[in-house]
Amino acid sequence: MVLVLNSGSSSVKFALLDPETGQRALGGIAEKVGSPEAVLRIGQEPGEALPDGSYASVIARILSHLADAGHASIVGAGHRVVHGGERFSDSVLVDDEVIAAIRSFAHLAPLHNPANLAGIEAVSAIRPELPQVAVFDTAFHQTMPASAFRYAVPEEWYTRYGVRRYGFHGTSHRFVSERAAALLGRPPGELRLVTAHLGNGCSAAAIRGGVSVDTTMGLTTLEGLVMGTRSGDVDPGLLGYMAERTGQTAEELTQVLYTQSGLLGLSGTSNDMRTVQAAAEAGDERARLTLDVFVHRLARGIAGLVASLERLDVLVFTGGIGENSSHVRGQVLRRLGFLGLAEDPQANAAHGRSSGGRISRPGPVQALVVPTDEELMIARDTARLVASRPAAPTRR
Repeated sequence: MVLVLNSGSSSVKFALLDPETGQRALGGIAEKVGSPEAVLRIGQEPGEALPDGSYASVIARILSHLADAGHASIVGAGHRVVHGGERFSDSVLVDDEVIAAIRSFAHLAPLHNPANLAGIEAVSAIRPELPQVAVFDTAFHQTMPASAFRYAVPEEWYTRYGVRRYGFHGTSHRFVSERAAALLGRPPGELRLVTAHLGNGCSAAAIRGGVSVDTTMGLTTLEGLVMGTRSGDVDPGLLGYMAERTGQTAEELTQVLYTQSGLLGLSGTSNDMRTVQAAAEAGDERARLTLDVFVHRLARGIAGLVASLERLDVLVFTGGIGENSSHVRGQVLRRLGFLGLAEDPQANAAHGRSSGGRISRPGPVQALVVPTDEELMIARDTARLVASRPAAPTRR
């Protein structure tokens, strides 16, 4: 069994699972971490107050619960780490050098990397003998060519400050691309896919020969598609224009683009696609426009990624919206008919559950719904890397 930890800025999610079968033995979440109001919820049990609230205290309690439930013998702990910079193109066993590198990338993900690192250090303090693995959101996209990851900005911005496109959601894109190949019974190396991870955060990726060659997110998680509360692409000149008109700082305006934009900003009601769709069906014009903008930008983003593939074999939908909104999927497929995609309305309405994930009519280009499982991907990477460690020398 592998312990998977996702230590966020104010929460810690965890799952104990079998990396071969994906079966969960235990799971839960701690919320309000870092405050005296921290609460740990395991499965369906009532929340347990943790007045200390620190990452160390929260993770100590999680490990204690595992031991109490008879799961003390775990092979390793796998951690989601948001940013690996240009250094990490794969998951890695954690050592002092890796910890220092994760810390050095904190300026690229200031809300996430320090929290991810706090989770690693907490496990290390409590179970120093337990192998740990860092699985980076950015790693999968490190195969992008320079033509896809470089911005047309002064060279010094890249060489000195690391300004380039990194991409995110890599663990999800990797999982669903591999799963799509398995569902189709084809080797991943021969497929050219676009994977669309659509949730509160959204990104799409072009995957050729099993590796990422382009993606919609960039230096930050703000670039690309319209999201729940994030704007996606805007004219960079917008910041200067709005600063002059409103007197707000770049930091304040950026916060608006992160937290008050996207579906929420357009609809004025919600960042949840289900709520927006219901409002649109009830005749709310702003909600209808929100849906139209979301679909337009998504279809345009997918079509643009096909240029990096030169042909499209498979379009994959995943994430909360991608897996559950037949309306969004159907609208996107209708706009992408010129690529050879045609919706199968019955299969799409059933979310592909009775058709092996397929939601398009038979043809050379297929559209699939593939539920993502980032925790399983992290668990598998952890088990693989722990198993590959050199054996400890035998004492005589």
